[in-house]
Amino acid sequence: MSLGNVLLGIVAGIAVGATLGVLFAPDKGSNTRKKITEKGNELAGDLEQKFSELIESITSRLESLQEEAIRLVENGEPQPEEMEKEVTPS
Repeated sequence: MSLGNVLLGIVAGIAVGATLGVLFAPDKGSNTRKKITEKGNELAGDLEQKFSELIESITSRLESLQEEAIRLVENGEPQPEEMEKEVTPS
């Protein structure tokens, strides 16, 4: 299961729980709607932050891989095509 799916499931569970809690609390309808809107905005902000962190993590990993590939090529390490020729029988 991917990290994105897990995060989405957690946020959805929190949202449903918060909404049900507010709906069953004895309060005026206008106050209830206001609370639901506020909670929704908070959860949307949290989800946006988590998504941004995930994108940043993926970007960082890709940059590391790119730097490592450049370092290998600059140091004369065998390139994938050369390695394939060494492994494949003629």
